[in-house]
Amino acid sequence: MNLFKTPKTPYYAVIFTSERTEFDRGYDEMADEMMELVSKQKGFLGAESVRGEDGLGITVSYWDSLESIQNWKENVRH
Repeated sequence: MNLFKTPKTPYYAVIFTSERTEFDRGYDEMADEMMELVSKQKGFLGAESVRGEDGLGITVSYWDSLESIQNWKENVRH
């Protein structure tokens, strides 16, 4: 679990949920790659995530603008 100090307002939060199974097929490696990639994305302020024993996870990423979120959404690798 990462604990991120919430940025000063205004900011935007994107909430992503995922469910892991015993057949995650490289999820950890891809998650690490996405964090490396997003950390270089303009407007990215940080993220935090947690996962329960049942495999259900939630990630919250913080952004400085709706435009920055849209640019990340349109990132081909993402």
